[in-house]
Amino acid sequence: MVGSLEGQVAIVTGADGGLGTPVTKALLAAGATVVGIARSISVGPAHDGHFYPVSANLIDREEVASLVARLAEQFGKIDILVHVMGGFAGGASVAETDDATWQKMIDINLNAAFYVLRAVIPVMRRGEHGRIIAIGSRQAVQPAPGVAAYAASKAALVSLVQTAALENKDKNILANVILPGTMDTPANRAAMPKADFAKWVKTSHVAELVLLLAGEAGDAITGAAIPEYGIDG
Repeated sequence: MVGSLEGQVAIVTGADGGLGTPVTKALLAAGATVVGIARSISVGPAHDGHFYPVSANLIDREEVASLVARLAEQFGKIDILVHVMGGFAGGASVAETDDATWQKMIDINLNAAFYVLRAVIPVMRRGEHGRIIAIGSRQAVQPAPGVAAYAASKAALVSLVQTAALENKDKNILANVILPGTMDTPANRAAMPKADFAKWVKTSHVAELVLLLAGEAGDAITGAAIPEYGIDG
């Protein structure tokens, strides 16, 4: 059973999305104070008094640095970072991928993560404690045709997080990446209405894995790229 996160401060990026919402709810239920970051976000009926919505553009490096500095001052610490934010683009071969698609995937799936980690890690190091959990993709390690920009950006995310894990073990900062297969979200159902949704990864299960990695049960796990592919994986 996942233990309590009472008294801990968590940041969730992409907190209003198909996965970010259940992750946020799970952290709140475990007792954490959650700062939910997205382009546009507000307090909803499932949130409680320990939820703080923040609208921000995480592709803007200066905005990220300023935001994290303000949050560190406001809360005095950052214990947990769950980087959910990401995006998908596919359908073109490597030879047919245009510059705009390539740059968009690098910005959304890699640069934003880099800016957030670069700002958050010093705060965690000062507190000598931290748990970093990033949401990658199965495509990072098992790419398919037509998803070069997406798969490459997610593969780079894995490398980034694993490097952070190696660099920060001395301060009890653990960093891991979850690699889901296709997740059962409203957006994916709309995009693939004829798929067998029962074979997809439940977002609630990903949220449970996030809690495990964030809590005491995850104290011996760092630098891992954890597959969660669903029953057809």
